[in-house]
Amino acid sequence: MIYARIVGTGSHLPGDPVSNSDLASRGIETSDEWIADRTGIRFRHFAAKGIGSSDLALEASRQAIASAGIDSATVDLIIVATSTPDVIFPSTAALLQDKLGIRNGGAAFDVQAVCTGFVYALATAEKFIRSGSHRCALVVGAEVFSRILDWKDRGTCVLFGDGAGAVILAASDLSGGVLSSALHADGSHNNILSVPGQVSSGRVTGSPFLQMDGQAVFKFAVRVLGDVAVEAAELAGIGIADIDWVIPHQANIRILQATARRVGIPMEKVIVTVDKHGNTSAASVPLALDLAARDGRIRPGHKVLLEGVGGGFTWGAVLVEF
Repeated sequence: MIYARIVGTGSHLPGDPVSNSDLASRGIETSDEWIADRTGIRFRHFAAKGIGSSDLALEASRQAIASAGIDSATVDLIIVATSTPDVIFPSTAALLQDKLGIRNGGAAFDVQAVCTGFVYALATAEKFIRSGSHRCALVVGAEVFSRILDWKDRGTCVLFGDGAGAVILAASDLSGGVLSSALHADGSHNNILSVPGQVSSGRVTGSPFLQMDGQAVFKFAVRVLGDVAVEAAELAGIGIADIDWVIPHQANIRILQATARRVGIPMEKVIVTVDKHGNTSAASVPLALDLAARDGRIRPGHKVLLEGVGGGFTWGAVLVEF
C-alpha cells in the first residue's frame, strides 16, 4: 500500500514585523489595545512592492525541499493554494515550477479555497500520491493579502498579513502520514466574506477589496471547525483525545479558543501564531506547521490535525501522523 507522508516543511515571511502601533502611526484609526483585545494579533508582515505570491512561495519551497533532503527535480506535482495569484494566468504553481528550475514536466496547478486553500491542496495531493500517479508533491499556501485590503476599513485591514508555507508530501511504504481528510463548501454563504471585484474589458469592476461580516464569519467558523475536527478524527478511527496538536487557520484568537472549547481540546494542544503573523489566509496553516515542526513541538508519531475555514464558504481538515 502507498502512504503519503509529510517529509519536509518550510515557510517565509516578507520584511520586518509590522506592529499594531506601526499601523496606527500610518494614519489608520486604531490602537494596539483595540486590535489585540479583539483578535489576538500584534504583528504581521507585508510584501514589498513587486513581490508576488510566487516569490514568497519560492522561499518557503526551498526550505521545504532542503528540510526533506531531496533534489527539487524529484518533485512531480506542485499545488499552490492562493487567492492572490501573481497574474490571472498562468498559475502561480507554474510560475513557481519555473523559478525552482524543475523541468520534468510534472503537474502544476493552483487551488482557490481562500483560507481553507492549503487544506484543500494537501488533501488533493494526498489523493494523487495514494493513487500511484505521482510520488513527490510540493504543496504551498502563499498570499499577498495586503494587495486586496481597503486601508480605510479598520475592521479588516488590521487583520491580514502576507506569507507562505510549504510541505513536501512523498509516497512511502511506511504506514501513517495522511490518516484522513474531509472537505466541504456551502456557497449559500458567499456574501459574508468576499472580494466581489470582477475583471471586465481590461479593468476591475466592483470592489477590488476584501469585505467581511465579522460576526457572521465568527459564528460559522466556530461551528464548522468544530464539526470537521470531529469528522476527521472519526474517519481516522481515533478519538479527539488522541490528537497531539491542532493547527487551525489563524484568523482570530477568539475563534481558536471557542473552537477548542466546543471540541474539548485544551488550548495547550493548539498551535497559535496569529499574534505574530495575523491572518495570512491559505498560508496560515503551513506557516504554523513549519514553526511547530522546527521548534520541536511536533515529533515523530505525533498526530496533528490541520484545519481551515474560508470564504466560499469552504472548510476542511486533514489529520496527519508524523
